Formats: sequence, C-alpha cells, structure tokens
Amino acid sequence: MVSVANMLRLLGSALGALGGALLFVEFFQMPNYVEYNTEFQDYRIETNQSEVREHTWIGRIGGLCIALGFALLFVAVFL
Repeated sequence: MVSVANMLRLLGSALGALGGALLFVEFFQMPNYVEYNTEFQDYRIETNQSEVREHTWIGRIGGLCIALGFALLFVAVFL
C-alpha cells in the first residue's frame, strides 16, 4: 500500500506541475481580439461578441491537470 500511495503522490505532483506550466503559458498569450501594428507601434482592439475567445484549450487542460493532481494527492493521503 505504501508504494501505491507514493506512486499516486508522485503522479499527482507531476500532473499539478504540468497543469501549472500549461496555465502559465495560457496567461501570457495575447488574446485573439488584440492586434499589434508594427508600423504605428500600437495595439488595436476589435471586439466582436461571436469571435472573442477568452480561454484556449491549453488553459482548460492545465486546469484539469491541476484538479486531477489535487484529487490524486487527496486520495494518496488516505492510502
């Protein structure tokens, strides 16, 4: 039982670290409604309600990995 608990603890930590890295990438992406114009060196914001995307799949998968990591750590405590 100890080896199973340690394996779950390590797997939970690895999933949490992977999820944190994916969320880090998500937070530093430029939104799809912001465009940078190099000629004028300024940003232009165009919002259309049907095209605005706030979160990408990277962030969603990262959040899911963090949640699964915490769940595995929680289960490992009771083993």
